[in-house]
Amino acid sequence: METDTTWMSAGNCHNQPPSTFFPSDGVGVEVAKKVCADCPVLGRCLDYALENRIEHGVWGGASERQRRRLLKARRIPVSAVPSYS
Repeated sequence: METDTTWMSAGNCHNQPPSTFFPSDGVGVEVAKKVCADCPVLGRCLDYALENRIEHGVWGGASERQRRRLLKARRIPVSAVPSYS
């Protein structure tokens, strides 16, 4: 698990209340995504959330649902793993 989070201070979210990124509705998710849209650490933030399996909130411009889909798409299917039997 990654522990270096120094990149976070360069994010657009740095001066935003945390509640912005943990919305209770779809409108709130869109507000958070707009803050993320031109963030200089957008990719690093999304990678961090995916690598650390963060389940809640908007990270790297992606909602919880979007991150679940990304993780699912990144999984290697069992049929793609070579068999050594």
